[in-house]
Amino acid sequence: MSDTHASSDARREPVQYEIRLKGHLEARWAAWFDGLSLTQESDGTTVIRGSVIDQAALHGLLNKVRDLGLPLIAVKQVSLNDPKQTKGKER
Repeated sequence: MSDTHASSDARREPVQYEIRLKGHLEARWAAWFDGLSLTQESDGTTVIRGSVIDQAALHGLLNKVRDLGLPLIAVKQVSLNDPKQTKGKER
């Protein structure tokens, strides 16, 4: 049986994620998302962007999204050099 998981001893850098929700979240929600940025897009969506330390933290973040009751549109891992990360108006 092959091991498909990376060694737990390996130090990993936080990964950048972009989570898109249907509907707009007010800026006051940023604190609840531990400093991740919230951007209200003109298409009526909110994009949550920022570093997530590991998969457990990502699952915790997605649990918070679920608790909001807003429809989840997409979860995307993004590069720090992704020009789309600067798109939209930050709140």
